Amino acid sequence: MKYATYTADDQTFYGAVTDDGMIALNADFPQWPTLLDVVQAGGFAALEEAAKAKRVTHTDFEFEMVLPNAPRILCVGVNFPDRNAEYKDGSEQPKYMSLFPRFASGFTGHNRPLIRPPENETLDYEGEVAIVIGKTGRRIRQADAYDHISAITLCNEGTIRDWVRHAKFNVTQGKNWDNSGAIGPWLVPFTDASQLDDARIITRVNGEVRQDDVLSRMMHPIRREIEYISTFMTLQPGDIIVTGTPTGSGARLDPPQYLKPGDVVEVEVNGIGTLRNTVEDERL
Repeated sequence: MKYATYTADDQTFYGAVTDDGMIALNADFPQWPTLLDVVQAGGFAALEEAAKAKRVTHTDFEFEMVLPNAPRILCVGVNFPDRNAEYKDGSEQPKYMSLFPRFASGFTGHNRPLIRPPENETLDYEGEVAIVIGKTGRRIRQADAYDHISAITLCNEGTIRDWVRHAKFNVTQGKNWDNSGAIGPWLVPFTDASQLDDARIITRVNGEVRQDDVLSRMMHPIRREIEYISTFMTLQPGDIIVTGTPTGSGARLDPPQYLKPGDVVEVEVNGIGTLRNTVEDERL
């Protein structure tokens, strides 16, 4: 079963996703007012049981960023071998992973527009798998890493490319424009290693495949990401790790092809689904 945050009738709900619409569940669990609370309580089994006894609540709704109150979002950069080569700097595979923070305000939901700001037009896409931590841990061993995952979802880690070069050592400015990326459409509870080990990422822009790779080729696999990150910080339920994008982002094409209003970007991963977004200019 899949679970999403959505709005309907000017209210925000979370619930189970079906082919016919949404089954609202938040009213059944007042102790868990948001989907983040469900993650932190390990409540997916209870949600599934409740959803079996209910009918579709909403057929007219809009998806929100799946965890709009996510406390911490950490992204892994340059994590595929061809992606490293795209930089054409002669560097070998890095020993340690590149990391940077993103904030929930930088993400919108499925079928919502990514927003291109007037300050710069270099809005780019990055299709990725995101994992949601469900169990507290520090110095987690790789062998135990998957035990700490609650759910998986998709991310279009939209980036204003020119702004990642505003300073010498950080990319935070280019990575946190409001509604420049998307996370969703939903959370898929994590139950089996094959959900990640066998996953394939495909990113399309206007139907054209731009990114196509498998997670098994990551330079720093997800087990290693959890191990490394939990070395210096305690991972908490609700933390999101955006795990890395394959080669083929717009900035690395010749000539570069940045997103523009009217474009449609789709990030597809087998076993999770498809995250779809249009592109609009910011309304001032």
